[in-house]
Amino acid sequence: MQPISHTAPLEADVEEKRAALSYVSEAFAEGCLDGLDGDCMAQAALFAAFQELVTTYGEEATARYAEGFPERIRGGAFTTTLQH
Repeated sequence: MQPISHTAPLEADVEEKRAALSYVSEAFAEGCLDGLDGDCMAQAALFAAFQELVTTYGEEATARYAEGFPERIRGGAFTTTLQH
């Protein structure tokens, strides 16, 4: 089992992650267009993501990875709108 990395990604890794985000965003938009609530889609996406991480890295590594989320969320890492 390998740990989840927090190091700077290689350029190829950045492109692969950008492409993956595009696929997820398209699926999210399709669900919303089909009438699914955005909050429901977000929770399902998080569940699927954590399920994949646990399958790949195990519960402990995934839990350690998730420990950094509160600071990243509060720091604006997931904010896409301008902050005043």
